[in-house]
Order: sequence, then C-alpha cells, then structure tokens
Amino acid sequence: MLSNTTIIEAARSLFAEYQNEQPFTALPGPWSIGSISDAYNVQREYLKLLAEKQGQIGGYKLAYTTAAMQEQAGWTEPCAGALMATTIYQSPATLMSGAYRRLGFECEVAVRLATDLPASGAPYTRDAVAEAVGEVMAAFEVIDMRLPEGVHGLVRTLTSVATNISNAGAVLGPPVSDWRSLDLAGAKGVATVNGEEVGSGYGSDVMGHPFEPLAWLANKLAEEGESLPAGTVVITGSIVPPRFLNAGDTAVVSIDGLGEATLNVE
Repeated sequence: MLSNTTIIEAARSLFAEYQNEQPFTALPGPWSIGSISDAYNVQREYLKLLAEKQGQIGGYKLAYTTAAMQEQAGWTEPCAGALMATTIYQSPATLMSGAYRRLGFECEVAVRLATDLPASGAPYTRDAVAEAVGEVMAAFEVIDMRLPEGVHGLVRTLTSVATNISNAGAVLGPPVSDWRSLDLAGAKGVATVNGEEVGSGYGSDVMGHPFEPLAWLANKLAEEGESLPAGTVVITGSIVPPRFLNAGDTAVVSIDGLGEATLNVE
C-alpha cells in the first residue's frame, strides 16, 4: 500500500495534465501505482480536485462490464468511476467540441435510484437493487479520451481508473418509470451519427442484465462503507463500442422501450 502522500502527489500531477490538455502519464508512472486498489485511491483524490470545477459526485459509471473488455483490460471485474453533478445533462444536449481533448460517446442504460442502497444492506443481488430503481433511461456516456497512445492491458486500466475512466458526463433520455414491464436484457440499443448506424447491442451485453453492474457497484461501494443515496444516477456500461465525434455531428442512441437521447456537437 502506497503512502497517502504519494497518492495525493499522483492525483495532483494527473489532474494538472487534465487541466493543461495533456495526455495522462501512463501508470505505474513515477509513483509506482501498480495495483487497481492504489489506482482507486488516486481516483478518490483526483475526484476531489475535479469536484472543485464540476460539482460534487452526482452518479457513477461502470466500465469493463463484458468478458472481452476485461480480457483486454487485464482485469477480472468491472471498474467504476464518477459522474460529476454539473456534467449530467438532459437530452437533447449540445456540447462544444473545443471543450474536450477527444470527444466521444457510448450507448448505455441509465438508472436513477428512488430509494437508498445503504452499505448496511450488502451484499446486494440484481433483484435487490431493482427494488431501489425509480427510473430507467436511454443514455450517452460522454467520454473525453486523454489516455496516452500505445498503452494496453493493465497499464491502460490503471491509468484509466486513476483518472475516472475517461468520463466527461452523461446525457439522459426521457425517464421511464414503468420499466418493470420491459425486457431490459433483451432490449436492443442502436447508436447513429448523422443518421447512419454506427453500432448496436443488447442490454444483456453488460453482465447479462443492466442491473448486474448496478448490484456490483452497490457491493463495491459497501466494501468501503459507502452507500448509494436516492437520486443517484448510474450508467451501467456500454452496449456499443466507443465512437468519437466532431463539430457538426449529431448522435442519437435509442433503446427498445426507453426511447432515445440526442447529442449535438458544435
């Protein structure tokens, strides 16, 4: 376990690179951040710095939610990052391309909790977390790719986790409160850019069902003594590989039963 001084130093250095529009230093880096647990410790300090500019944590994102993605990541379970409060947008949303180093998106199922998932309630199952879900939405994850070129496997994953897994927010479609009648595992999601389909997938692509990553997150946070409060937004993992956008592009994600969300780039 690295010292708190080293963790803070790494977070401050990586955040300075973020502010200066530089690619992140690949970990382990000069701080010897060589484990996922240390990368999460860096992420906590990094998010404190990010919160000064983007508001407090308003939700969470999941990554590496498929076996293929975990194999590429050199890791054996999902990873989590945060959604900052001021970067959670309602569809249709317009973002400025110049505000990002490399703007992209993923197509995801999002949920908003109606009741708390307290740490004391763990371990949670898919059915248990479903009881806390108030609304389900089609959503974009907004990503801002700042990882260094040529890094792969665990090195890429360590760097990604420490710097909040490239998250730059989320765009939420209209909320669906009567989602219990829907087959969320079988729901097809489609992403288009400027009217052309760029990818598709199903809710089952994320660990078999979009609520499985939610249960994993609730249990992961509970290990740290943290709860998921009512009102929290969680985007549950991509069902379409990342796509990148340029000024003038319009992207739409649609998911069976959940409608669609729209993102315009200027």
